[in-house]
Parts: sequence; C-alpha cells; structure tokens
Amino acid sequence: MEIEGKPVLSYILERLQRSHHSDSVIVATSIAETDEPIVEYCRERGIEYFRGSLENVSDRFVQCALHYELDFATRINGDNLFTDPTLVDNAILLAKKGDYDFVSNVDGRTFPTGMSVEVVRTSFYRKVVDLFDSPAYHEHVTLWLYEHPESGEFKYIYNDSLPTAKGLNLALDCEEDLNFVSLLLRKMDKPHTVYGWEEIVKLIADE
Repeated sequence: MEIEGKPVLSYILERLQRSHHSDSVIVATSIAETDEPIVEYCRERGIEYFRGSLENVSDRFVQCALHYELDFATRINGDNLFTDPTLVDNAILLAKKGDYDFVSNVDGRTFPTGMSVEVVRTSFYRKVVDLFDSPAYHEHVTLWLYEHPESGEFKYIYNDSLPTAKGLNLALDCEEDLNFVSLLLRKMDKPHTVYGWEEIVKLIADE
C-alpha cells in the first residue's frame, strides 16, 4: 500500500537510513511470485534483498543472516512503519557490548506495538531454530525465544520514561491502521524520519 503516494516500505527504509547501521539493511522477502513487486522495488533502488521461504519465516531470517555473514541480525517487521533508528542502534550496541544472544524491547510491551526491535546472535539462532517444532514458531520468528529464556543470554529493554506509550498500537495490519498512520504522518510538520518514538507518542497524545 501507499501513503501519500509512497509505499509503506519506503517509510521504514527511510527511517533506517538514520541508523548507524544503514549500510547493512536487507529486505528479507519470499520466493513467492506475489512478492515479486518487493524484489523489483529493491532492484530499482539498489537495496539489498534476500528471498527465502514464504511460510517458514524463521528459516528465511536465519538464511538471510548466514548469506550476508552477519554476526548479529536485527529483525524489523514490515508493518513497523515508525521503527526508531535510535532504538535499533541502542539494541545492537547492547547486544555486542553485553555479549547477549538476544536483545529485545518487546517483553512486557512497554513500547508501542509497531516499534519492536529484536537483535539475535546469528550463531545462536542457527542452533535453536532446529528446535522450532510448530508452524507458529516458523511464522513468528522470535516466539520460541520468549518461551525459552533459559536457552541463552537474553536482555530486555523497557520503556520507563513514557508510561502512556504502553498499549498503543502503531503496527500497520488493517485499513483502520492505515487510516490512523496516514493521519499521524499528515500531522508531522517535519520529515517523518526525524521523529523519535517519544515524539510520535506525544503526537498521538495531542490528538
């Protein structure tokens, strides 16, 4: 879908361009013909992409990380229009400096849905992915990890600065969400890329 004449994917990638790791952004899509427009989009713009399984997203994720020889892989969902590059950078730095297998800001949902950042050590994920024994684990890339915190060294990031953020939904999953994020973008008087997650939450509060 497009918002203000621009594909949703463009908004995500534009925000990630402000990350210190902008040169390592890869679009991990599927081999299905229905995802050909995503591949064409990436080709036209010189964006790195990887094609893997449509239904086994966990395998797609790890195969992408292995193909690009990433020590750590950061998962950003395609429905996370307002991904915060500072949150991404902080999570990656924490994973590297703390020598963690998994770093996430999802536990407890103290951040709005749609601003999820998850960093996994590729070698660790490669080992545990073989234990994913249900379709749910194949579809939801990190679900198994949350259910098995004893499997590695995990670190969770919590929002304790803006309590009103908890419970907010900024994920783009349906037409109602599309209308809401479109309205939010129109309210911004600066480029959307310069708005951090806290500013976006406060923008919503001013509704």
